[in-house]
Order: sequence, then structure tokens, then C-alpha cells
Amino acid sequence: MNPARPHPFTRSRFASWLDSLLETVWEKGWQDKPEFDPEYLWSIGSRGYESQDETSIRDEEDVADFRLRLEVLCRSLREEAQLNALGHTMAYGQITSAIRKRHALGKLWREQPELAQTEIAPPIVVLGQMRSGTTRVQRLLAADPRFCGTRFCNSQDPIPASPDLRPVKARAALAIAHAVNPWLEAMHPFGATRADEEIGWLAAALSPAAFEAQWRIPSFVAFSEARDAAPIYREFARILRTDAASMGNADRPRVLKCPQFAEDMPALTAALPQARVIACERDSESVLASSVSMVASQMAFQSDLADIAALEAEWRRKMDLRAWRISAFSANPGAVAATVHFETLNEDPIAALADAYRALGKEFAPQARSAAEDELQRASRDSHGQHSRQLENFAS
Repeated sequence: MNPARPHPFTRSRFASWLDSLLETVWEKGWQDKPEFDPEYLWSIGSRGYESQDETSIRDEEDVADFRLRLEVLCRSLREEAQLNALGHTMAYGQITSAIRKRHALGKLWREQPELAQTEIAPPIVVLGQMRSGTTRVQRLLAADPRFCGTRFCNSQDPIPASPDLRPVKARAALAIAHAVNPWLEAMHPFGATRADEEIGWLAAALSPAAFEAQWRIPSFVAFSEARDAAPIYREFARILRTDAASMGNADRPRVLKCPQFAEDMPALTAALPQARVIACERDSESVLASSVSMVASQMAFQSDLADIAALEAEWRRKMDLRAWRISAFSANPGAVAATVHFETLNEDPIAALADAYRALGKEFAPQARSAAEDELQRASRDSHGQHSRQLENFAS
């Protein structure tokens, strides 16, 4: 049973203990507090790799884009984020991890360039605001044995290896994450090998998606929103093709999903021009309340700021931007094959799924229906109801 969550910025005892411990470590001089300096972080993340692993098969624009994003992100973290010791440590870990993955992928592609050129079946992109039913639609479609999804562990670590220890590592990481944020599972049920969004692949290219949901970094967010995301999605496509080759499912349409897609569809479809798109819709006030709750839960243990009004204003702005960009993309004839409404998905998920299959020109075969029913049964054991009750309490 999870502890009570009386307000969105509630922090667990374990998170508070970790934060105090890290602060003590730095105060006592037992370990230096890492700096958000791009060159310092680069030296840590690239350790053990060669300089050519940064470039590898990437073009100059893609290489320069990552370096510039790193510089702007570090400045935003130094000047704006106001992180506590735990948040500072987590940001350090995530950024050095992105640099390390950048080099590991570069090394892999230097040695096996054909992986990044793997021919894949046309993917299915689930497009929509966060908290609008995109995860449910992704998992229902990915359950179909004719399709496939990205395992959570593969999203977090896109470098294939043998033996594949990523599921084990992901289970350990999730156990720690749930100890720090015991309400996380109620908002987004995870599983090490469960189909999940590809936010880890975006983070590996320094897209803002994962970072803005944890830290207050307005200048980096503004920089990213105004910048062409093409380099990010060229890297994303290379990772997708590599993952499909390593998982042996390149011949099955991959069901892709991340709320960040809502901002970046031109770049995504340029990198994956054969993609088919399913849009998810939900009323904006429900999306806002659920989004703010989830983001607040991640910010609560990484900063001592707790300004709910500012958070609501920022995510309303973010939702408006994404809605505008979704609308602009959808105005193109044939851009969106089907639209799934949240209420319909709740009331009759099988009927909503059957409509989506028809719009995609796919048969909703008995095996697809059976797989979807199995996924619904599994989802019924998740703890989404707890989050609904939390939202009701926040509103009361």
C-alpha cells in the first residue's frame, strides 16, 4: 500500500533521506559535487570510448546539434533549475548516461553500420498529449503478434548486448525509482519488458521530453521548441532500426509512442516517412490535471520549489503548443489514419481498437482481439485507480 499523497509535491521519506545523505557527502568533502560543465560531463560520459565514436556514421549537423543541446541544457540547469542534492545527482547521472550511450551507439555503428540501415516494416505512431490514452493504445496494438512494441528496458538502454542483461538492470532501476517515488506506478504502470514509450531514445539525443518533466529548465525548453528536431529523429530512426535488427522483429510494424511526438511530427515523419499515425484525444482539463500531477511527483524530490500555479501555467502553455502543432500536422490530407477518444477507449476499448484497425486498413483478427483482451486483463491489475483518487483529493 502506497503512502498518502496529500498534495502533488509530496515527497517520500526515502527521497528525503537520500537528499540529506548526498548533501552530507558533499559538505563533509567525501566526494566533490559534480559541476554542470559540458566539458566535464563529456569527459565522464565518453570515458573508455574513442573520439570517432562521437561522429561515427552521423553527419556534421547531428554531431553539432548534440553538443549545442548539451551546452544549453547545462546552462539552464546551472542558472534556473534550483535542484536539491538528489535532483543534482540525478541530472548528472542522466546527462552523463546520454553521452555514454551516444558513444556506445557510435562505436556499434562504426563496427556494424548495417544495423542502422535495417529495413523495417512501416511503423505505427500513436500521437497525442501526455495522459490522453496513448500508452493504452500503444500497448493494445503492440499486443497483436503481427505488431510489436519497444520494451521499456530497450528504451532506457538502446545498446544491444549478449547476454541481454537489460531486463535485469531495468527491474533494479524500477525498484529504486518506486522507492524514491512510490506513487509513480499509479500514474504510469511499468514493466522491464513491457511495451513502453521511446522517451529513453529521445533523451539519448538530448530531446527535452524526459528532462522538462523533472526539472525547471525554461531556457532549454524554449531553445528546443524553436529548434529543428531533425537531428534528434535521425538518431531515433537509427536506434529504431538497430533495435529491430537486434530483437528480430524488423518485419513487424513497431508501435511507437511518446507525447513529445506532438511537437515534432514533421521531423519524425521525415525520418520515418512510411509511418501511419493514430491520434488520441482527451478533454484538455483532464489532461492538464493528470499531467501536472505526474510532473509534480517527479519534481518533488529533485527540487525544494513547490509552485503549483507556475507548474500549471507552464503545462497549459505546453499543451496549447502541442495542440497547435498536432492540428497543423493533422491538416495535411491523410496525415492521421484514425482518432481514438479517451472516453470511448474507457467505455469500450475493443470497439475503439476495432475502429482503429479498420482505419489502418488492417484486419482485427481473432488473434489480435485475444491479445488485446489479455492486455486489458493485465492492465486491470494496474493501480491507475489510485491516481484517479489522488486527483479527486487534490481538487477537493
